[in-house]
Amino acid sequence: MLAKEEKTAVVIVAHPDDETLWSGGVILSHPTYKWFIISLCRGKDTDRAPKFIKALKALKAKGAIGDLDDGPEQTPLATDVVENAILELLPVTHFDMIITHSPFGEYTRHFRHEEIGKAVVNLWNGNKIAANCLWAYAYEDGNKSFLPRPIEGATVYMKLPKLIWIEKFKIIIEIYGFKSDSWEAKTTPKTESFWQFDNPLSALRWLERMK
Repeated sequence: MLAKEEKTAVVIVAHPDDETLWSGGVILSHPTYKWFIISLCRGKDTDRAPKFIKALKALKAKGAIGDLDDGPEQTPLATDVVENAILELLPVTHFDMIITHSPFGEYTRHFRHEEIGKAVVNLWNGNKIAANCLWAYAYEDGNKSFLPRPIEGATVYMKLPKLIWIEKFKIIIEIYGFKSDSWEAKTTPKTESFWQFDNPLSALRWLERMK
């Protein structure tokens, strides 16, 4: 568990709701942290973008939203395009902690999640962003054989207190507007898990080893 003190932390995700779905419990559990959340996609989405702003308030965070291509065809984006989009949205380049997607995604499969996870590792290793640690989401769906669930063997495996999970679930249902029987609602994990890295080289080696 993270120390109960003020730290700067950034959450870098693909879409409005990713920040809550995969790490909302950690955010809500550390209200003294200075949270900054960026979503790389849906900035011009007249439905999701305003909901993202409301979610930031519920999470007691500041943030920004970009507008990377997020079409259903999932055309791959060049690495430098994703990296530059991240840098343009960050208010500063040093944080105590970074939370982002796994370079291998949380479910099968979404290119933007994977591209952003890889881009963050590359930016950290290239000294374009700095942090004391990086947490990458650790979820799996068995190649679509079950809903995404936390990986028990991950570095960080946190069962959320009931009230924290309820608050997180309310953001998914009441702010983002997903129905109680939706994929998002059914997926909303009661346990959050992460791969933790304390230096850029360890994250880069993990990325290369898993290719």
